[in-house]
Amino acid sequence: MELGLRGRRALVTGASKGIGLACAAALAEEGCDLVLVARGAADLDAAAARLRAEGGGSVTTRALDLADSRAVDALAAEFPETDILVNNAGAIPGGSLDAVDEARWRAAWDLKVFGYANMCRRFYALMRERGRSVIVNVIGAAGESPDADYIAGSAGNAALMALTRALGGRSPDDGIRVVGINPGPILTDRLEALLRRRAAETLGDPGRWRETMAAMPFGRAGDVREVAALAAFLASDLSSYTSGTVVTVDGGMGSRRKAF
Repeated sequence: MELGLRGRRALVTGASKGIGLACAAALAEEGCDLVLVARGAADLDAAAARLRAEGGGSVTTRALDLADSRAVDALAAEFPETDILVNNAGAIPGGSLDAVDEARWRAAWDLKVFGYANMCRRFYALMRERGRSVIVNVIGAAGESPDADYIAGSAGNAALMALTRALGGRSPDDGIRVVGINPGPILTDRLEALLRRRAAETLGDPGRWRETMAAMPFGRAGDVREVAALAAFLASDLSSYTSGTVVTVDGGMGSRRKAF
């Protein structure tokens, strides 16, 4: 499907691996010029080399820590003509209220919750001057299905869902769309590592990690490309009447009901 994105500039954070890299690849395939942002320069260089080899638009990288608002300011100053912003940087640690101390909680929220808010604030102001721009916030399904053992992430994701809906409800007045994606379990390196630990603990063999996904919808975790395809569609004019909404990609997991 031709999404009509050729020649637009897309800035993707957390773009060196996982969902962020998949989003960048999907947008590159549609002909976007890319700016990839992540903390690690080496991983960014590898990601950029892969995308350049696959063709598409230009690829620029910036190794920055978006927990620092000065880095956000620098990005906005350097790339003011960004048409598509994909916020994806940040991973909030698991654990109960007692297990996640204040320092870890604040550090995680500085990158993901305040990082997204700061990126939205700075780039929205620039986008308002041009219109026809889109912000896609990749959030996480724990915001709508809270888990006491992932309390910092559940609370942070719920806040970002509210940010997306509030901003996206008003943004059409400025010719801008703001949308969100809530991925459920997606097979990234991080999830595979978790499943390998679980297989070692429950099955006595980390190599049997795929068996631990049997109870998931369709008997598997999601693929990063399934999230990326949705991000590219939401960023396109084919989805031009979509704003202020958050789309869940979890195979129906959040809608399952268990008997008491």
